[in-house]
Amino acid sequence: MSTPFDAYAEDYDGDFTLSLIGSLMRARVWRHLDAAFKPGQRVLELSCGTGADAIHLANRGVRVHATDAAARMVKATRRKVQQNALTDRVSVQPMPMEEVSSLAGGCFDGAFSNFGGLNCVAGRRLLAADLACVLPPGATLLVCVMGPVVPWEWLWFLARLAPRKAFRRMTLELINPGHINSGGVEWRGLKVYYPSISVLREEFAPHFECRRVAALGALVPPPYTENLTSKAAALVRALDRLERALESLPPLPWLADHYLMELHRLNA
Repeated sequence: MSTPFDAYAEDYDGDFTLSLIGSLMRARVWRHLDAAFKPGQRVLELSCGTGADAIHLANRGVRVHATDAAARMVKATRRKVQQNALTDRVSVQPMPMEEVSSLAGGCFDGAFSNFGGLNCVAGRRLLAADLACVLPPGATLLVCVMGPVVPWEWLWFLARLAPRKAFRRMTLELINPGHINSGGVEWRGLKVYYPSISVLREEFAPHFECRRVAALGALVPPPYTENLTSKAAALVRALDRLERALESLPPLPWLADHYLMELHRLNA
């Protein structure tokens, strides 16, 4: 399979794992993953990217079945798994998120998707129903989603005289709340969607209960500001500590570059 993310595979870790902001954001997600999934459990990862999260969980004794639609992302994940001698804990499969129903009966204890994988799925209601067939009652589903209202993004792109980029995520929010970018935003031939917290909660509600929402990048600037903000590393780290303490306090999750939603599978 080939996707726009294949071309991004080599730079992905530099932006979302090794950079200052990327490492802080990923560490925040890991804190939630560590609380949700215990050693010995088997979890499903959707849109695994280059495998950083799978490696982290596997090092803690969690078994991970990592999937991604991008062939180069899958290749990078397999390489990391082999380099870290974790083939007994991490299995890797090329698979778009829309085909998750093929894993029904896979005996998973939970699932997660990090850094916007869900933003590339138009049929999220169908995905919720498919995941309900894959996960048992009570299982945890963690999704890290790019939100529609990001003041940091407004300031960044308005300062660069790019208003269309500044407000690309929330084109329809002011005139039709709850139906944000229903047609998606074009990116390298792919449609990207920016569902609000209320929309995503409602889409998953027939099968999952939302237990918690946390901000990821409300006070901390987005990763694409790294070239500038890395010069103020102490300030960025201070903002991260403050955001970590306040991450679930409204309105921070609603104003973040990403929000992390914890869902629990309801009884059938």
